[in-house]
Amino acid sequence: MKLTGVEIVIETLIEQGVTDVFGYPGGQVLNLYDAIYEAGDRIHHILTAHEQGAAHAADGYSRATGRVGVVIATSGPGATNLVTGIATAMLDSVPMVAITGNVPQNLIGRDSFQEIDITGITLPITKHNFFIHNVNKLADQIRLAFKIAKSGRPGPVLIDIPKDIQTATAEYEPQGVIEPFPNGQPPKEDIEAAIRLINTKKRPYIHVGGGALGSKTYDLARELAEKIDGYIGCSLMGLSAIPTDYERFLGMQGMHGHYASTVASDDADVIIAVGTRFSDRATGDKSRFARGASIIHIDIDFAEINKNIPATVGVCGDISTALREIIDGVEKKENPEWAAHVEELRRLEKSYMPADVGLTPHKVMETINSVIDADTVIATDVGQHQMWTCQYINFKKPRKLISSGGLGTMGFGMGAAIGAAVGSGCKAVLVTGDGSFGMNLNELCTAVSNNVPLTIVLMNNGTLGMVRQWQTLFYSHHYSNTTLNRKTDFVKLAEAFGAVGVMCDTPEKFEKVFAEAYNSDSVTLIDCRIDMDEFVLPMLPPGGAVEDIIVKKGEI
Repeated sequence: MKLTGVEIVIETLIEQGVTDVFGYPGGQVLNLYDAIYEAGDRIHHILTAHEQGAAHAADGYSRATGRVGVVIATSGPGATNLVTGIATAMLDSVPMVAITGNVPQNLIGRDSFQEIDITGITLPITKHNFFIHNVNKLADQIRLAFKIAKSGRPGPVLIDIPKDIQTATAEYEPQGVIEPFPNGQPPKEDIEAAIRLINTKKRPYIHVGGGALGSKTYDLARELAEKIDGYIGCSLMGLSAIPTDYERFLGMQGMHGHYASTVASDDADVIIAVGTRFSDRATGDKSRFARGASIIHIDIDFAEINKNIPATVGVCGDISTALREIIDGVEKKENPEWAAHVEELRRLEKSYMPADVGLTPHKVMETINSVIDADTVIATDVGQHQMWTCQYINFKKPRKLISSGGLGTMGFGMGAAIGAAVGSGCKAVLVTGDGSFGMNLNELCTAVSNNVPLTIVLMNNGTLGMVRQWQTLFYSHHYSNTTLNRKTDFVKLAEAFGAVGVMCDTPEKFEKVFAEAYNSDSVTLIDCRIDMDEFVLPMLPPGGAVEDIIVKKGEI
């Protein structure tokens, strides 16, 4: 059948299983939005307040569901407003397709109104991008974009469509949902080398990254831990892959990770790394990271192996296949001395917990844990509140933490929480700070207008908390431009957007208010007043190693 370019876009999106898209209309996508209007009974469009919010929403949608998130923006500033969101998805390997309009091809290169070379701008922050020259290739290039986005190590792909291509016509033949490129199979000699190495070790530690979520290998990680009597830690991106209450799970490791997890990784004699890039936040000083351990690095992306931490054995290929073959090949072990050592680390970790006096971050997180169900999505912005969430929230199912790890994007949370709630069909809780929330609070209107089941827990300490913590520790208490001194009344702000706003300054009030908010049908913002000098601990100082770890304020 003969269709216009914009009709081909919509039909191909629907063909690829897309039910929801996020975006903001403008001059060079008016034809596309007309097609969205015509197909409104088959595809749901969520209008955000800003294109950056739309990009983060598509990202959160993808993280919560595993499906490809889709965002649409017009040319020029509309397209450039997507850049931070695309980069956020790229750094965290999130499959996303961004569709932008552009001026007609005969105006390209003439500094036309709202013309921008968005493919050139996004080249370093996408897996691939397309500038569509020929309407006859449009459907196949959209299909290829989806294939690239979800193949191997996932990531964002951008499609830029000039207006003349949108209005041109071409034949369209429907196809099925495009399958990803097949993953490469791990070489048998590498699998055998990994098995031999594991069989000689007595202190195994499995380090789970975001790749374990993408490849759905979290159950295999637990099976391996059981067989070799090992323990599991994770990076920030690996959180929620393993249930928090699993007896062999030690939590997040690294700069602000759990004490037991961070120290156990240093004390291990073999680290089996699954789908992780060994970020500096997870390792600290790389020259001093796990000096007594052999490293087995399993990853779909060959570029990650030996990039940050030298691997004793590198296994590149399909992670599920690699883990399955390793599990089948290793000897069943019991390591009682290792188990006793880890239990002692856990005991020490509990002894370092600060006392809860007043409305503390720990008390806030424990209250959230006591109210939410296992399906609730927890989104964060970036800063101290993010680390407290990672340290204290109990995750019971995969894909329930939505947080910017690689780029560390303040302002990510509101859009991401909306997208995650829309995609999962579950309630969402956004944990944010007054600094991060100020960056994209305009998306409150999106949450309210779309009846998103969202509770916002705003950790309000009147400062840029993580930066203040660093200024306290490393910059002689020079609090340069981190004390906010803003007059913002977040309760009135929430009400102005049509949400419910409540201020809390005691744990008793927060317990009552959070339960009411979570169980209501309204978007609710809870303004939690916490001390500006609360710290995120433990902490590895930048460039530090395990021996430098700070566990108590008194050590500072």
